[in-house]
Amino acid sequence: MTYVDPKSDDIKNRSNDDGIIRDHRLFCGLDLSFTLLGAVIRNEAWTKEGREIGLGNRDNLKQATPMGGRAERAAHNSIEAAVFFVPLALIAHVAGLGQEALLGAQIAFWARVAYVPIYIAGIKYLRSLVWGVGVVGYVMMASVLL
Repeated sequence: MTYVDPKSDDIKNRSNDDGIIRDHRLFCGLDLSFTLLGAVIRNEAWTKEGREIGLGNRDNLKQATPMGGRAERAAHNSIEAAVFFVPLALIAHVAGLGQEALLGAQIAFWARVAYVPIYIAGIKYLRSLVWGVGVVGYVMMASVLL
């Protein structure tokens, strides 16, 4: 086993965040927040009945309001988006291509930031456009790995 000085340039370079891991953490935190927001809006958790639904087993859910349904679908879509983003970001980082994939990751991230509130608000054409911008970000990330 070889001793490596913790102050060496090799260790410093390895510990430098290439940016994509930061975006990965932000994306995951955002994804969790949007999933929770979807449940809160879907169940109307600010009401007594909504809190009981949220804390219960949800066997007899009432029909969602239009906004509640959109919030629930937006939350599910956020989970689906993570299925693309997380592996792409991690593979790019492990392959040493984090900097190259960073722009695509940032585009995908900011598209998600815009997408969920637009979806919940029910702005249909803009929602589809922003979703497409996110897909462009994923394609940019994937193209770096090819």
